[in-house]
Amino acid sequence: MTSRAGTAPSRRGHRQTGWFGPPPSRATVARLGRYLGALALLGVGVDHIEQYYVDFYAEIPTIGVLFVLNFASATLVTLGLLAPVERFTGRRAPAVLALLALGGIGLAAGSLAGLLVSENSGLFGFTEQGYREAIVFSIVLEVATIGLLALFVAANGLGIRPRDGG
Repeated sequence: MTSRAGTAPSRRGHRQTGWFGPPPSRATVARLGRYLGALALLGVGVDHIEQYYVDFYAEIPTIGVLFVLNFASATLVTLGLLAPVERFTGRRAPAVLALLALGGIGLAAGSLAGLLVSENSGLFGFTEQGYREAIVFSIVLEVATIGLLALFVAANGLGIRPRDGG
């Protein structure tokens, strides 16, 4: 007896649903969102520190400091997301990871908002001019960070468990 391609059961008992096989598990989606989001966030920070040194943002009083702080905070949050948090925090790991992911989302969203404000009305006396390659790259990384870390939080949850009331 012959079977049609894509309808034979796989080794784990799932039916193949076409070319791509069974859908990924929730844990796999969460893991991909966590690690890819962390790398995108690190890219946001690296882009800002590169602009600080290469395009002389260090010379702009408040903006230069914000670029350095962006790099430092993006690096710290990325290290937290990439670290084996489960070993250190035990049962609180989902909540700690959710807080780190929400911090990364806030950092990327804040960077994007700062860029949009600086292009339209100015930010701390500084107005950004045009969409250079570095700005477009930064926007792409910030949007990717927001999307991937939001995917992680949606798949992993906030790590909040209700107490047994009594």
